[in-house]
Amino acid sequence: MLNLSERLSIIAGKIQAGKSVCDVGTDHGYLPAYLYLSGKYKKVTATDIRQKPLENAKSNCKRFNANGVDLVLCDGLSGVKREDADTVIIAGMGGEVISKIITDCTFLPDRDINLILQPMTAIHKLRRFLNENGYLITEETPVKEKGKIYSIICAKYDGIKREFDEFSLLVGALKFDNALSKEYLEKQIRIYSKRVQLLDGSCNKGAQNSSNEVLCKLNKLLEENYGA
Repeated sequence: MLNLSERLSIIAGKIQAGKSVCDVGTDHGYLPAYLYLSGKYKKVTATDIRQKPLENAKSNCKRFNANGVDLVLCDGLSGVKREDADTVIIAGMGGEVISKIITDCTFLPDRDINLILQPMTAIHKLRRFLNENGYLITEETPVKEKGKIYSIICAKYDGIKREFDEFSLLVGALKFDNALSKEYLEKQIRIYSKRVQLLDGSCNKGAQNSSNEVLCKLNKLLEENYGA
């Protein structure tokens, strides 16, 4: 029986049934195998830029009798057809790498494609990229894995470039109504508290004022939602 981690389970739960799905950078192939076995999707494709992870994915798909998963050796989505990518999952990479994969794909500026993105690092850079390039962040869900909190971003192209500031890139579309979001918020407060202390007395007044402003907004958000 194939059991997914909580992170992958949440991602799987956000995919619309009846559509084609592509998992970019699949690594072990657990997610596409699970999706294929569910029987809910028109087609399931998994890609990886390296041969070894793709071989691992092939072995796992065979082990779980998910031989119908289409495994493609390619960089990002370069070897994938538009009709095989109604939902595109790019998870477990840095925010800058995810941004590049989206940029390099010619068919992704498509209002009918759903993106599910889960960066391991540089989430603020991914949020910036999405805002600057006409992608609407429709939802963010926090998840904790191996002691670290990540955010699963659902996004869709609508062609509208959005304004943003340092604070909005920090909190994104997260809803602060649960314990994980609170933990994420408290972590950012600790980071910005240290930053403010380091900048105290600095000649860089712009950075000092900006960090102070963000810290005040974070503390206000914590108080409003959790009564801290």
